[in-house]
Amino acid sequence: MKRKIASILIAFYLVLVSFVFAQTHSLSFKDEIYNPGILKPTDSVLKVKVGDKAPNFTLPCLSGKKISLHQFLGGKNVVLSFVPAAWTPVCSDQWPGYNLAKEIFDQYDAILLGISVDNIPTLYAWTRQMGDLWFRVLSDFWPHGQVASEYGILRSDGMAERALFVIDKKGIIRYIDVHNINERPRLEALVKALEELGQ
Repeated sequence: MKRKIASILIAFYLVLVSFVFAQTHSLSFKDEIYNPGILKPTDSVLKVKVGDKAPNFTLPCLSGKKISLHQFLGGKNVVLSFVPAAWTPVCSDQWPGYNLAKEIFDQYDAILLGISVDNIPTLYAWTRQMGDLWFRVLSDFWPHGQVASEYGILRSDGMAERALFVIDKKGIIRYIDVHNINERPRLEALVKALEELGQ
């Protein structure tokens, strides 16, 4: 019970701090951000559901290595954070906000993989502007959006949905949030999903 209360308090604090941090941080390079305006909230049909085995993938990482989902089987819970596009306002707030939540991911023995359909050079330049991110950033650029398509979150314009998938150590999808593309997902909902992995 104490652990649950502590998690809730930490999550609340981090939501508040990450909101302020992300807002002020993205303002520092606001002149380089492209604003696409209000988009259709969702524009895809999910191909997976909670309880399914997560489709495996191998994607290039900014580090130059290839990262496969199956390499974490039996070792770590995995959170996939798909974002629509680099250099856009909400995406540029969302990922830096996760920097302040690293201890929550650690607490639940989880790693975060950030995935975008942008190519590696674009992701490199964008994340350099955001500052150091503690998590791996992967490119689903070629074949274009193949992983997003396998999960059923590739939009008709070629971008991915703003989506979160929590996958347990057995490779089973335990939580899905295909979020309104115009809004940042709530951190406390993700914390609750991670907390439920231990129950």
